[in-house]
Amino acid sequence: MRFGEGKNAWGGLVNPSKSDVNFFVNAFTITNHSSHPFEAEIWFNPVPPGNPKISKNVTPANTAISPLPKPEVKIAYAEFVEGFPRKGVMAFRRIAPPQSTLASDEDGKFIFPPCGSFIIFLVSPNNDIIQAEVAFGWFEKDKRE
Repeated sequence: MRFGEGKNAWGGLVNPSKSDVNFFVNAFTITNHSSHPFEAEIWFNPVPPGNPKISKNVTPANTAISPLPKPEVKIAYAEFVEGFPRKGVMAFRRIAPPQSTLASDEDGKFIFPPCGSFIIFLVSPNNDIIQAEVAFGWFEKDKRE
């Protein structure tokens, strides 16, 4: 994702309203490809700004299953957005140092129902354009179980 010049970016896990699953955040990473640090805000259930796109870069961890399962949860993202998330809760922050990757193992302790979301919001640090990546590991369980 790209951001900077006063505009932000975000990526996250979004659980559709009709999914019938709860999702559990297992891990996430934030990679900073730039020479400048930036702040990453971790949000629970916000309404993020911008027009999100849905990533097709999704794969199950167990590729021996046939046919491969298709997740209900979507990875959404938006670049060069104005403003900050509304509603929800900004749960915590991380600083992404230059040329580095932050990894966080959450072991499924963050749980989101249908209509819930786990968003990593990348805050523009200055006028430079920043290139960054976020990645997620999660699992889903039928909410009726």
